[in-house]
Amino acid sequence: MKNKINYLAILIFYTIAIALRYLTNKTQLSDHIPSDFLNIILRGIGPAVGAIAVILIFKKKPVLSLKGNYKNTLIPLFLYWILPVIFISGIGFITTTRTVSPELITTILIYGLLEEIGWRGFLQQELKPLPPFLNILIVATLWFTWHLNFDLTSSNLLFFGILILGSWGIGKVADSTHSLIAVSAFHSLNNFFPEVDTTKILIIVSLLLIWIISLVVRKKHLNKHITQ
Repeated sequence: MKNKINYLAILIFYTIAIALRYLTNKTQLSDHIPSDFLNIILRGIGPAVGAIAVILIFKKKPVLSLKGNYKNTLIPLFLYWILPVIFISGIGFITTTRTVSPELITTILIYGLLEEIGWRGFLQQELKPLPPFLNILIVATLWFTWHLNFDLTSSNLLFFGILILGSWGIGKVADSTHSLIAVSAFHSLNNFFPEVDTTKILIIVSLLLIWIISLVVRKKHLNKHITQ
């Protein structure tokens, strides 16, 4: 029997997420914070705070964790966090192409983690009783609205489409790994470079291929053990 959806928990989660997003992005409260990196992280903290709040209030057991269903935390940490830091920084050094710094890459990954604690860690799991496409559509719509950008432009429409695709793809990663580290890395792919060129596109595609191949190989390995 499927669990019932706790709509009150979703309402509390989303109210907190939206409120903190507004305070950190639409007001001057963060102007006095000297660290740019901390400012970036605070802009994405709402979904994490909202998710943690409802997990504590309603005594929910999280499905996703940092380690997920890997043997230990070091495996997803190296594959999804340390690897992109080394890879992006190394390519930038070799090609003398201006890329983001290791510190900023790490900050972006933390930002993605804070968002994913809410979107995949809580919301997607809470909406599991719904048909998959409806789950994806609701998560993508709430995720889009959370950005507080309501301009009726073609780029915003494209962004919404990307969020639908992302909700499906990152959701698949969440279901496969149960790892917040893994989903935060896939989330962060879109944020590593504010402006893209051929080199940066190749970096993003390369990381995506490495991660997808690792997931496919891991799934085959796990299935082999199950059938033995």
